[in-house]
Amino acid sequence: MEWLNYHHLLYFWTVVRKGSVSKAAEELHLSQPTVSAQVRALETAIGEPLFTRKGRVQALTDVGRVVFQHADDIFGIGRDLIDTLKGRPGRRAVPLTVGVANAVPKLVVYRLLRPALQQPDAIRVVCREDDPEQLMGQLASYALDVVIANAPAPAYLPVKVFNHLLGQSDTAFFAAAPLAARLKRRFPTSLRQAPMLLPTTNSPLRRALEEWFEQVGIRPRVVGEFEDSALMTVVGQAAGYVFPAPAAIAHDVSRFYGVRRIGVTDAVRERYYVISAERRLTHPGVLAMTGAARNRLFA
Repeated sequence: MEWLNYHHLLYFWTVVRKGSVSKAAEELHLSQPTVSAQVRALETAIGEPLFTRKGRVQALTDVGRVVFQHADDIFGIGRDLIDTLKGRPGRRAVPLTVGVANAVPKLVVYRLLRPALQQPDAIRVVCREDDPEQLMGQLASYALDVVIANAPAPAYLPVKVFNHLLGQSDTAFFAAAPLAARLKRRFPTSLRQAPMLLPTTNSPLRRALEEWFEQVGIRPRVVGEFEDSALMTVVGQAAGYVFPAPAAIAHDVSRFYGVRRIGVTDAVRERYYVISAERRLTHPGVLAMTGAARNRLFA
């Protein structure tokens, strides 16, 4: 009888889940050469390569995808066994691994994930945040089910992925209640010289905002620039500055951060996408996300 070395399988499974040998080695507390050698030993035992190089990205082969899916089931059953022995509920949730581009507002991510979490069949969501190019590599290797992004995948990527538009949102401006009440009366001209936080200059949203400021003849007093929209929101709320956020989540922004909406412009819009390695979306959690986004959040 042929037996599989489950240590080798565990190392391979961890490499795929973490997206690289270096990150897997860190989680496993092993050296990178040791992890690489164990994965090669698994390939030798199976008699097929598990990874293939596509440009700068290491993607799973067809055999690699099959092995990873079975490994995910095997180690999921192992977790269920431990839970059962410890008296915890043993019903296994369907995994949904989502990559989040770091420029996407966290409240948008929350609103997109909430329908998946509320499905009658239990879904276990795992979120990984990174820059879009790194996420595309993990998507191609099937370490991620989908990526949430505020821009379509660039055409120059060496891997084939598919963009699914969820919708678009106007841009709203927020501030603490006293400042918001004062600026609301003559919006948008009231934003002239208003203390404002903005995305960094490499952001498409920042470029769109600058164009709009030019069109309406206003120049706010920019006191801070942020790559992380969540950090920008927290600083704006705490320091009493004006900041932009998607109008689609205006209610959530006001509720979570205790700020008030000043006004909205439809001249500055951001689009949001789910990006997948397959043309057709089939995961029940992803279908719940896309349906709610198109019918409610961005309707």
